[in-house]
Amino acid sequence: MGRFQQSKGERGSQKWLQEAVNVNPMVLDRLILPHLSGASTLTWLSPLAADHYAEYRDAEFLGKIGASQLTIELANFWPDWGPQWDALARSERGEILMVEAKAHIDELCSKATQAGPVSRTKIEEALRETSSYLGAQLRASWSDLFYQLTNRIAHLYFLRKHGLDAWLILVNFIGDGDMKGPMTAAEWEAAYEIVWYVLGLVKDHKLRRYIVDIYPSVTPQVNA
Repeated sequence: MGRFQQSKGERGSQKWLQEAVNVNPMVLDRLILPHLSGASTLTWLSPLAADHYAEYRDAEFLGKIGASQLTIELANFWPDWGPQWDALARSERGEILMVEAKAHIDELCSKATQAGPVSRTKIEEALRETSSYLGAQLRASWSDLFYQLTNRIAHLYFLRKHGLDAWLILVNFIGDGDMKGPMTAAEWEAAYEIVWYVLGLVKDHKLRRYIVDIYPSVTPQVNA
């Protein structure tokens, strides 16, 4: 199953994101909404305290965003145990927001896919399709380096390919001293410049406008 209950986060990006979504969603809303196509409100679908802070993936992820009609197509595109989304939301205009949150730069350096041979073949084909669509000048395998980010870009590509108004929101918290995270947005931006270079993506690739980077501070706004 693709629904995973979570404990209340005690530190890092899980803590800050849970607090933002459940206690003060305007912290995120005011940073995200200006990037959307005229939307004025967001409805957060996960991780909700009333839903045991559950996070979603695979068919349950599609159900949560109202796209269950793509279940078979997603299964053909990506094997089971796809991305487990940190948060999901929808705007009143129908934009679908898929959130990946981080509190320190080390989180960008995710492990390579751990999939077995059959699943890895499907993953690598999906990543090739995505990177080809984006015109990436590959400098490294998307299944090996920054895989947590590349598999989310692939899912953004998948949803938009099937006509959904999907957006990938990269929530990069600043000021988390406990996690030794960046204290400024500029530190995150410098790290992402390296990531995009390694992945071979130019700044104006076909999905770039649907990838939104935001930098909420954990003090005092989120930790209020």
